[in-house]
Amino acid sequence: MLAIQKAIKRIHTSLDAPRLTRFTLQAPKNVEVEYANGSKFNLTAEFLRIHSPAVDGKVRSVGGEKVIIGRRHVGIMSAEPVGNYGVRMIFDDLHKTGIYTWDYFYHLGSNKFTLMRNYIKTLKKHGLSRDPPRRK
Repeated sequence: MLAIQKAIKRIHTSLDAPRLTRFTLQAPKNVEVEYANGSKFNLTAEFLRIHSPAVDGKVRSVGGEKVIIGRRHVGIMSAEPVGNYGVRMIFDDLHKTGIYTWDYFYHLGSNKFTLMRNYIKTLKKHGLSRDPPRRK
């Protein structure tokens, strides 16, 4: 039953997102997306990287929470179109498995401040940092 509710929420969310009218990669630091309803979002490379729709080996599990750390200075190398529904972002930390749909960009942009605030709270709670670890 929970799986059905999640599927319905995903379908409902994608139907609510307006049509993308503009996508601009401003490498290496951000992406700007604009939608038919006038919404315009500037999303930083760090923000996109920590909210990647794909999970990779650079995720730490801390206290049962999955946390990506040390990505403050990550950059976007490129964005490759995937069909007519999104892009694959390639970051300079070599993460390249996440496909960001236009609906997901809208979700991220609409919730940017709450998502980032929660991320920073989680880092602080576990004594972690947005900064990359220092090399010895």
